[in-house]
Amino acid sequence: MYRSQQSASTCCSTGTQTDSMQGQAPRLSKVNLFTLLSLWMEVFPSSKHVQAIKKPQRIKKTGLVVVRNMKIIGLHCSSSELHAGQIAVIKHGSRLKDCDLYFSRKPCSTCLKMIVNAGVNRISYWPSDPEISLQPENPSQTSLGDARLDAKAVERLKSNSRAHVCVLLQPLACYMVQFVEETSLKCDFAQKITRIHPEFQRSTFYEYRQDRVKEYEALFLISSEEKHKEILRLMGLENLCEDPYFVCLRQNMKELVLVLATVAASVPSYSDFGFYLSETSDDNQQGLTQEIAQHCIIQARLLAYRTEDHKIGVGAVVWAERKCSTLDCDGTGSMYFLGCGYNAFPVGSEYADFPHMDDNQKDREIRKFRYIIHAEQNAITFRCQEIKPDEQSMIFVTKCPCDECVPLIKGAGIKQIYTGDMDSGKKKADISYMKFSQLRGVGKYSWQQNPRRMSPNSTKASTSVENGDLKNKEEDDSGFKSKRMCYGERT
Repeated sequence: MYRSQQSASTCCSTGTQTDSMQGQAPRLSKVNLFTLLSLWMEVFPSSKHVQAIKKPQRIKKTGLVVVRNMKIIGLHCSSSELHAGQIAVIKHGSRLKDCDLYFSRKPCSTCLKMIVNAGVNRISYWPSDPEISLQPENPSQTSLGDARLDAKAVERLKSNSRAHVCVLLQPLACYMVQFVEETSLKCDFAQKITRIHPEFQRSTFYEYRQDRVKEYEALFLISSEEKHKEILRLMGLENLCEDPYFVCLRQNMKELVLVLATVAASVPSYSDFGFYLSETSDDNQQGLTQEIAQHCIIQARLLAYRTEDHKIGVGAVVWAERKCSTLDCDGTGSMYFLGCGYNAFPVGSEYADFPHMDDNQKDREIRKFRYIIHAEQNAITFRCQEIKPDEQSMIFVTKCPCDECVPLIKGAGIKQIYTGDMDSGKKKADISYMKFSQLRGVGKYSWQQNPRRMSPNSTKASTSVENGDLKNKEEDDSGFKSKRMCYGERT
């Protein structure tokens, strides 16, 4: 399951002599994609109300991805009152039968007995501190003892259930970390900032990434090897405590955390950049907070690394917002997942079935554009729930929707689009982006500077639009400057 250090070093020492990626682009495996999404769901932004509620110190917030037939049908995270596994049972019920569940932490016995009873096929978890923490940090002996008893109960449930409870980490494809780094620097969001603020250079991006690396390593990794081994043994993973398996396990975990941090840094809270309405006529639209909008676009960025298009990866994710928030039990609040996708060839096709050439190929007959399914099309096609016309639905796309997808998005009843607009209004060889700027009746939230920011020379208090909502800005004038390095903060 885990590659050895020798094979990893050999793999990285061969190949091209250039500093950038060459040839066929690497892809994330589905297992690693689901794992990364579960980790990312663990840090889903919480409201101030939820943050104010004190949870038991030993119970860790957990992210969860529900998969059926290798398609994502649910993205969840634990709330102030319910664990992620309990939320999955509430939201999906008996539909969990034969599903695969990917947890960001090993679930507790309370969750495991319910999801096993629902008939799930497989339960994968991140091999670090479990949902009920086994870390001996300022604990009472009673709470630590209860955590160990729960770990034993989980092992008994595991050994006596039909569901396969396991660790499904896979080594990243060769050069994957380098590829993610290069494409994150070149993505529309980082490029838009660079175009307006030339001082936002590679060094600034790396500063953002380093901050995210520190944050996520503290959250998802155990710094002490001995503590990590002790927790693995308590979780019934003694076989992973011996070298070379243990060394490779920790290396794979570090690489995945680095990938997550790199992708997260590609949509930074730099200056006053965010997702703002691009049309003043749509000012009546109720938008999301910047934190949630950025979180969802990073979900789409992760999905893009499953692309089958070797030139450009695109990811899309569709969410909706319930009208009544009093019934919400999920850690995502009133938001709920509808579907996701990435650009790929038709389901069931083999690599050589269709052309892979881009517009550099003079013969238009053997270009890919007539055969590739766009990310937005896959997200709408494989949605797990219907789009309700009376609820606020939104799609998050890593690139501006093309003329082929814009009518589909509007026709599906999606109310809002969150995307970059670098290609808006452009007409390329095989694909056009003219319809996006002409689209009416759908709120278009483009990645841009706040269009109503306070003028530097103005001394009057002004109002600013945060995703379409007018909010009084009586804070000090340094508000926007202080946002430069606050990506990890939530409101």
